[in-house]
Amino acid sequence: MRHRVLVCYDISSDKRRDKIAKACESYGTRIQFSVFECPLDELKHQQLKAELESLINRDEDQVLFVTLGPESGDASLRIDAIGRPYTKRSRVVVV
Repeated sequence: MRHRVLVCYDISSDKRRDKIAKACESYGTRIQFSVFECPLDELKHQQLKAELESLINRDEDQVLFVTLGPESGDASLRIDAIGRPYTKRSRVVVV
């Protein structure tokens, strides 16, 4: 079964960022400068993760994989990260 996965990245090097973008273009559609929507089955998801992991600097870069659920539209959110760990941000608004 294929799932909709958002791939979002924060890459500190222009050269690495270009390589990440090129790799992501092979799997999905760019929806923002550093965000791709990719319809992936489990094998393609693991292949993309491995490919991107080989391109990043684990101390400086971060790639998030946000699984939105099956392509059928049922939503179930899962967030995985490689590189810098993902931390949930507080929702406190300061005005």
